[in-house]
Amino acid sequence: MEKKIFTRAFEVLEGTTSDRFTRIFQIFMVLLISTNVLVVIIETEEVIAENLKSFFYPFEIISVTIFTIEYISRIVVCPLDPKYHGKRFARLRFALTPMMLIDLLAILPFFLPFFVSDLRFIRVIRLFRLFRLFKLARYSEPLQTLGEVLKSKAGDLAVAFFVLFIVLIFSSSLMYHVEHVAQPEVFSSIPASMWWGVVTLTTIGYGDTVPVTTIGKILAAGIAILGIAVYAIPTGIMASAFTEQMNKKRTKDHNCPHCGKKIDND
Repeated sequence: MEKKIFTRAFEVLEGTTSDRFTRIFQIFMVLLISTNVLVVIIETEEVIAENLKSFFYPFEIISVTIFTIEYISRIVVCPLDPKYHGKRFARLRFALTPMMLIDLLAILPFFLPFFVSDLRFIRVIRLFRLFRLFKLARYSEPLQTLGEVLKSKAGDLAVAFFVLFIVLIFSSSLMYHVEHVAQPEVFSSIPASMWWGVVTLTTIGYGDTVPVTTIGKILAAGIAILGIAVYAIPTGIMASAFTEQMNKKRTKDHNCPHCGKKIDND
């Protein structure tokens, strides 16, 4: 009987079945997580927060209770997962996975104030409640696809952003040496010039820091054009990765889940 309960709990929590109760549980969790994130946002409006204070705190207690039960339940039943079945320290390994760490960070802000009295620390920790937003990844196929894309192309994206960082350092250094004499208060150092580099390379163009010399303007124009090309690299990587992932999903959907052979729709 106990084994049957554990198996059923695992099926519902991990969504390995698509029965009515599992779907209801997933919809409920999505609504609960979304409402929690909405509450965190609304709480920053002092007038609204004061008027709804009597609602927010009980809702927080109920939410944290549910999230805590979910967190503990996942750890308890995780050995039923083939990835952890029969392995040493299975529950510890599972607890250290990214999604479980997110679950832990989502509930910690409620419990830490009982042990810490520093108000500044508590205020910062309360921001961790926004990690509840990432819990949606469990119940959202598009978010899971995004996670798989980022994981599969992590190396390529790291190289792309390293190139971007090199371009940022180089362009900021050039602009510092060109504009420092004309605007010592604006381009006071290379780190200060990096703000201009970020704004220019991302083509945001706030206009709060601009070159005034002729050479500086020519250099800025070239760097702005270069920024478009540089940002196209990670964009292209992500686009191709999404295409690959969607093709894999389509192939998987058209294969028999038991034998792996392609299903002929004809």
